[in-house]
Amino acid sequence: QVQLVESGGGLVQPGGSLRLSCAASTSIISIYTMAWYRQAPGKERELVARITSGGNTYYTYSVEGRFTLSRDNAKNMVYLQMNTLKPEDTAVYYCNTVPIIDRAWGQGTQVTVSS
Repeated sequence: QVQLVESGGGLVQPGGSLRLSCAASTSIISIYTMAWYRQAPGKERELVARITSGGNTYYTYSVEGRFTLSRDNAKNMVYLQMNTLKPEDTAVYYCNTVPIIDRAWGQGTQVTVSS
């Protein structure tokens, strides 16, 4: 059974940085396209960034140039480096595969950008 555990969130001022980590219980990271999703209060969950097994990345327009997604297959880890954070980045961030594995959703990690 796949388990994904997110960490690294917190409270940060606008313009600050955070690095999120996603730990997988299996080696799915090296097989699947992995992604970070986020859900802000009152909004639907959205895909933020994804990385293929071959290392190709995609970023949603609102984070392109500010966020960087990386993967460490040997450690079964996926990372999201978030720079120049904005209040609109405030959300719970989750990692999962593309396409999504419903039973793999973790608790997420809260990111709050506020002065």
